[in-house]
Amino acid sequence: MNGFDEVNESYSLAEAIRESQRCLRCKVPMCQKGCPIGNEIPEWIHELSMGNLGNAIKIIRTKSNLPAVCGRVCGHEKQCEGSCVLGKSGKHINIGKLERFVADFDAEAQLTHEAVAPKNRGKIAVVGSGPAGLTVAGDLARKGFSVEIFEVEPQAGGMLTFGIPEYRLPKEVVRREVRFVEELGVAIHLNSHVGLDITVDDLFKQGFDAVFIGIGAGKPRTLEVPVHVEGSEEIFSSKEGMPGVRHATHFLRRVQMNREGYMNQEELEVKQGDKVFVVGCGNTAMDAARTSLRLGAENVEIVYHRTIDRMAALRAEYDDAVKEGILFNWNASIVEIFADKDRNIRQIVIETKQEDGTTSRRTVDADIVLMAVGAVPSTRIPKTTNGINVDDKGYLLTRDVPYGMTSRKGVFAGGDVANRQATVVHAMQDAKKVAEGITQYVDAVKLLESIALNE
Repeated sequence: MNGFDEVNESYSLAEAIRESQRCLRCKVPMCQKGCPIGNEIPEWIHELSMGNLGNAIKIIRTKSNLPAVCGRVCGHEKQCEGSCVLGKSGKHINIGKLERFVADFDAEAQLTHEAVAPKNRGKIAVVGSGPAGLTVAGDLARKGFSVEIFEVEPQAGGMLTFGIPEYRLPKEVVRREVRFVEELGVAIHLNSHVGLDITVDDLFKQGFDAVFIGIGAGKPRTLEVPVHVEGSEEIFSSKEGMPGVRHATHFLRRVQMNREGYMNQEELEVKQGDKVFVVGCGNTAMDAARTSLRLGAENVEIVYHRTIDRMAALRAEYDDAVKEGILFNWNASIVEIFADKDRNIRQIVIETKQEDGTTSRRTVDADIVLMAVGAVPSTRIPKTTNGINVDDKGYLLTRDVPYGMTSRKGVFAGGDVANRQATVVHAMQDAKKVAEGITQYVDAVKLLESIALNE
């Protein structure tokens, strides 16, 4: 295992062209139908097959502001590649790897130079620079809007930077995609906490015509597990500040903060020789487990309350985890935790449901439990902004016309903060629709203002 080096290799130019030449250019391209953002896959693959890489990336960028990211972390097996007609014979086109190749080649050769549209259509504030925020910003900048992004972290990219490990998505790739959006005329303000340092109302006072909230679902959930602390007859809860129970998303963020030089190695939850158990079986769980191995954990196991067929993670991610030595406990849950006087975990009890309906338990040594059981949005922006309604889980409520607008006029939301947790490309899909909604709204408001002035 090569630490945090990228695990998947790219094509050479010759390999990419040979692979692209296998495409049938179907009259009804199922691959394109399988892509959430409607990427014109047969068209750019055809250009690639003829060596026209400039044309290929131009076609891709009509739909995507993040091709190098999507080429690496999209759920291709469930989307474009899973819909490819050649998949029936087990030889689907490797669309993701081709997209990654074209995007990387474009960056290295600097093929793409888009003209910056005049910024005279309106002024938009974008809160968050993850997949949704970057998509909205890029799309609106192309339409002639002046766009400014407000990002709470010291680097842009949101979960692309601080949520997906380096070995799956190198951070230079993210920085490259961010720079491309900036070159469209988008300004990015880092270390800007909307809801704390500045409010949505402040943004409107600064002259923004609309505000887009794309902060994702950054508040992780935690399962409640009874904890037996040495020397105490009281039973505590895993939610009560246990040192050894951590959120997988926070863990992944801290690892990247360490890699970027913002945090010391000693501050990371997983230490050399630790026995780590990850609860959950989505891609975040896989990332947390594989990252733990890279930090030197002695043993890493995933505990999931369902079967392999019900896991949210991509099969490819599971296969890679198995190859690296991750162990899996299916139909299993952590039902008890035993800790020392300082509440440091010493052992856990795993209960497994057997096929006959009975259960069995085993007690194992453990140092860290990482929870990867989902997340909900932060409440800071709704609490500091009048008129933004949320549902009982904290997700921002939005309307269909104009698409993505919240209950507060001029405030829009999209991606995970409004539509539950999803993949990168699904957040992009929603954000593209919100960008259209913002365009319709601002154009309509300015038209009405113009009419009123001329009356």
